[in-house]
Amino acid sequence: MPVVSPDAAGELAEIGWGEDRAVIGAVAATLLSWRTGDTELLLTHDPAELGDSHQGKAIAPWPNRIAAGRYTFEGHEYQVALTEPARDAALHGLLTWVEWDITERHEHAVTLEHHLRPQYGYPFSLHLRLTYALGDGGLRCTLQATNTGTGPAPFGAAYHPYVRLTDTVDELIVDLPADTYYPTDANLIPTGRESVEGTEFDFRGGRKLGTTALDTAYTGLAADADGTTSVRLTAPSGRTVTVWADAGHRYLQVYTDDVPGTGRPARRGITVEPMTCAPNAFNTGDGLLTLAPGESFTGSWGLSHSD
Repeated sequence: MPVVSPDAAGELAEIGWGEDRAVIGAVAATLLSWRTGDTELLLTHDPAELGDSHQGKAIAPWPNRIAAGRYTFEGHEYQVALTEPARDAALHGLLTWVEWDITERHEHAVTLEHHLRPQYGYPFSLHLRLTYALGDGGLRCTLQATNTGTGPAPFGAAYHPYVRLTDTVDELIVDLPADTYYPTDANLIPTGRESVEGTEFDFRGGRKLGTTALDTAYTGLAADADGTTSVRLTAPSGRTVTVWADAGHRYLQVYTDDVPGTGRPARRGITVEPMTCAPNAFNTGDGLLTLAPGESFTGSWGLSHSD
């Protein structure tokens, strides 16, 4: 991807804790870098570049796809722009190229905010407040979304970190505690739910990824007593990155970077995307949140590493 502007990622903020550092770009509240010492743990891009496949972006007010960009809510039909016309879909919400305001800076944390105004296809008003914080447990990201409008609003959110531990994801051991996946049609719209038992999509207990190609949504997530689900990615060296999500994120999308859009080699990274709802939830209602006026959703996810 060519360098298009020195500020393509918007204003930057760097936070640190011990040997760990993270860099956040204000455009799409993007996690541009997460490293320990000199080791980058993400598949990322230069802040002057547009990036590829929503690398590191915060996604709202819907994750994944709305089929044909059409949905019905509270008896009214809406049409949003088809941002993925090849799949006849509206992909990953409305904030991909929106710059958030950095409202708080600290050594270990940064907070960004954005007010999403009503528009054609999504005539609802949301105030979004997102904080990235580094600490002993790694990197934590917390989003608060508040309906500032006068009527109910449909809402979903997701996050798109690409983890890179090896030259190819084929070498990774993936431990993904999900017992259900979503088969899809040719446009990657779910056609139902199925058990992972006996399929290539079963990574419960951990196994080598190999050549398995994933652009797959999961639910039926096993969780700790506090509702936290953890996905572990382990390199042959033993280094492990854990992607965790709280009880507000009962869906995951896993993508093995098989079709990069910028000419870089495929399968260099893997994204485990915490989602508050399923793909096409604006049509199916599967996990869709409806926020009443003044109501907020708050949820967290994060990353940690070990050697």
